[in-house]
Amino acid sequence: MAIATINPATGETLKTFEPLNDTEIAAKLDAAQQAFEQYRKTSFTQRSQWLNTAASILEQDQTDFAKLMTVEMGKPYKAAIAEVEKCAAVCRYYAENAADFLADVSVKTDASHSFVRYQPLGIILAVMPWNFPFWQVFRFAAPALMAGNVGLLKHASNVPQCALAIEDIIRRAGFPEGAFQSLLIGAAKVADLMADERVKAATLTGSEPAGASLAAAAGKQIKKTVLELGGSDPFIVLESADIAAAAATATTARMLNTGQSCIAAKRFIVAEAIADQFEKLLLEKFTALKVGDPMIPDTDLGPLATPGILQDLDQQVQAAVKSGGKILTGGHPLVDMPGNFYPPTIIIDIPAESQIAQEEFFGPVALLFRVPDIDAAIKLANATPFGLGASAWTNNDRERDRLVTEIEAGAVFINGLVKSDPRLPFGGIKRSGYGRELSIQGIQEFVNVKTVWVK
Repeated sequence: MAIATINPATGETLKTFEPLNDTEIAAKLDAAQQAFEQYRKTSFTQRSQWLNTAASILEQDQTDFAKLMTVEMGKPYKAAIAEVEKCAAVCRYYAENAADFLADVSVKTDASHSFVRYQPLGIILAVMPWNFPFWQVFRFAAPALMAGNVGLLKHASNVPQCALAIEDIIRRAGFPEGAFQSLLIGAAKVADLMADERVKAATLTGSEPAGASLAAAAGKQIKKTVLELGGSDPFIVLESADIAAAAATATTARMLNTGQSCIAAKRFIVAEAIADQFEKLLLEKFTALKVGDPMIPDTDLGPLATPGILQDLDQQVQAAVKSGGKILTGGHPLVDMPGNFYPPTIIIDIPAESQIAQEEFFGPVALLFRVPDIDAAIKLANATPFGLGASAWTNNDRERDRLVTEIEAGAVFINGLVKSDPRLPFGGIKRSGYGRELSIQGIQEFVNVKTVWVK
């Protein structure tokens, strides 16, 4: 795949980049290792000052960064602004809390003094996706840098200017040269990077195949990975729920980032008793959404990021129809518009046991299922290889407790949409990956948890 900025709203190629050759990659690795030897000795106070400066740069230049995201991957401009603000927030969160998260922990044993110390590992490779081209990187970079590690970023090939902008932000913030570098390379180079003894671990957000490939390469070298992969998140609405609020939130939860989010609600599982009401409200909300130029402030949905994503999504929609599904609205690419536009789409009557019902739809398509009761809702929610997040709507305490306990997911949100928050750990189970980002759990993924015993 070419490393290039191709505007998904127009199809125009704006800028292309030559991938780094092996000599250039080796120089980047050398620089990263040299930086780590000194950077690991810096204090939490110094690191937090640099990270707070990075947050300030993000806030000061947010319009430039937001426009860059919109041009490279089609994110609506208002959503891009929110993404930049969230990146600044995660920087400030770890700048404030990292020292406490990684402080020595005393443990009473038969020693005179025994404790746990957290120390950095070295170079961490981050393989990141295009859909949140700033946020995905900063939620890795902020804790990794505060822990004393250095980072190498292999970003998605369709957001190279975002990758270079992030490297520049971290450099401008005052971090040492080599502490965080972007590698404009293809996916084929990742295994070689993992084989280099100086790269100590890796994190990946992306597809199942990409995660499996990285995990296999890391496994050969006995190196740790954190994987955040796909999701087919359920959105359960039971009879006691506030139906109007659920339908409004369902629309937001499905259409986040034009539907291109791993934690977007994708399968809507609704109790039969209120299904007609919910379906009617959802249809009204979907048909009211504005699709168009992502730079226009009132645009709700922009283009999908690439022509391939558009084609794959449409093939899935047609497969759902062939399996017995019925389209309530949408269902075909918007061919009268340049770029990769797909309309808000609702599909009902898909057989729950069909293969297509197990798949992740990465775009503005909602699958609506009816169930008789909470038992069937939980069973259907869990009938997927994924286990990232789940949203469930009820005002019954007993139902809430069952949903929280029995849904197989890394996060369960009751009466709200699934979202990431720096204060809470983020990640999945099953084929949605392993390990956690954010909160204290995220910063402790890439450290040496060292036991110290003194007598």
